[in-house]
Amino acid sequence: MSLVEVNVPDIGGASDVDIIEICVKPGDNVTVDQSLIVLESDKATMEIPSPQSGVVDSLLIKVGDKVSEGHPILTLRTAEKGAMPQPTAAESVAVPVNSEVRVPDIGAAKDVTVIEVLVKAGDEVNAEQSLIVLESDKATMEIPAPFAGRVTALSVAVGDKVNEGDVIARVSGTAPPASKVVTPIASVVTENRASTETGTSNSIESPQGAIPPQLPAQDNSGKVHAGPAVRKLAREFGVDLGRVSGSGPKGRISKTDLQSFVKAGMQQLKSGAGSGFGLPSVNLPDFTEFGTVERRPMSRIHRATAENMVRSWLTVPHVTQFDEADITDLEAFRQSQKAVAEKKGIKLSPLPFIVKACAYALEMYPQFNVSLDIERSEVIQKRYVHIGVAVDTPAGLVVPVIRDANRKGIWELASEMAELSGKARDKKLKPGDMQGGCFSISSLGSIGGTAFTPIVNTPEVAILGVSKASMKPWYSGEAFVPRLFLPLSLSYDHRAINGAEAARFTSLLAELLGDLRRLLL
Repeated sequence: MSLVEVNVPDIGGASDVDIIEICVKPGDNVTVDQSLIVLESDKATMEIPSPQSGVVDSLLIKVGDKVSEGHPILTLRTAEKGAMPQPTAAESVAVPVNSEVRVPDIGAAKDVTVIEVLVKAGDEVNAEQSLIVLESDKATMEIPAPFAGRVTALSVAVGDKVNEGDVIARVSGTAPPASKVVTPIASVVTENRASTETGTSNSIESPQGAIPPQLPAQDNSGKVHAGPAVRKLAREFGVDLGRVSGSGPKGRISKTDLQSFVKAGMQQLKSGAGSGFGLPSVNLPDFTEFGTVERRPMSRIHRATAENMVRSWLTVPHVTQFDEADITDLEAFRQSQKAVAEKKGIKLSPLPFIVKACAYALEMYPQFNVSLDIERSEVIQKRYVHIGVAVDTPAGLVVPVIRDANRKGIWELASEMAELSGKARDKKLKPGDMQGGCFSISSLGSIGGTAFTPIVNTPEVAILGVSKASMKPWYSGEAFVPRLFLPLSLSYDHRAINGAEAARFTSLLAELLGDLRRLLL
């Protein structure tokens, strides 16, 4: 036996092409035209066949390598002696030709169905561009043009049955040298390979971000019929083809099917329809088996809140910074103003002070007063300071917005907050009352708790959670004294804000709430 080195043949001028699959291993017996490796360029998926029969001696490449024409693939032990035949000078001459393109060797398959015709008469095609797609019980095959040129005639239609040697088209162009003729079977996608591709598709990000793999569609997890071009596009979008419904023969998935699937998924992400932004549905048990139950519809506010929270949680990388503010002096001042507040008909809670401190902090740290336009890779800096304050109502949570909070005093903030809270509880808020916020505050101080992780109200990039203040011993340097501390929980979008900035923001809030005079500076 002799040892033969098998190299990458002519692949149409493509270079640095990715190896996405190795179909053999050392010790395997291979036959002529048996696939050795699978390559994928920007335009095509190609299987490189064995030029001879033999036994694989060693592999010279691995998955993920980039190769070009002439790159060694493996060594093959063959019964034939000597090097592989080289083309003669006469064979190296390119000639104009109007050639019939025939069905190449497709193994033992007979009466294979034409499931897709990719070109029409008059189309200009490149070498290796797929002309038609065949599908047998075991494989899907794309038949490529042997050279660049113009399709002058088509001899098949979708649904036709063909065999090896049948004419499928005529192409007029310039044939490459014999040594450059590309193997006609450009891509053979077996069921095994289909499962491999769909199994890895979830790790691929699309330019718009990762598409959830479980979007609403028929589950085709058994047998997936799709060509290499569609599979490549699916990997780019991060779509599991097993969940895409194909409109072609035998459920074959076309590019149009895939594009419609992705479009439907994006619409779902925008509207919040279905089980929740591409998340798998939860199969609920029959609760009546365990006792008496009552079903009631979610309120409109409850439903809207749920959808917005899911959208924010899925799209925003959340981080929460915890801190606390010594509000002993603030609380003493607030208590001293109770009589004034009663005369004004206003309930003076700690919340107006917190709103004022946040407005000040947003001016000092404007990176918290932005929104991100990810599609355009832009940061939208806001030159106004509108702060939303969450209000708990019997119908659900709403967030009315206080406009220009940085320009208003404590009394004005307290009065406006009371008015908006009343409207919220009486269901009299208008849509405009809850729009345009730059930053949100969710206060549980009157209820309790020591800390929590609020969800960012996208497209804002931060939200402050406030828990119940409590007395703690504080060391003054000489003795421990009781001080009133307010827990702060700042959740933020890590794409817009880093940890150091968040720590500075909460530190500033603590300083402002600890010494109200800072708000006058």
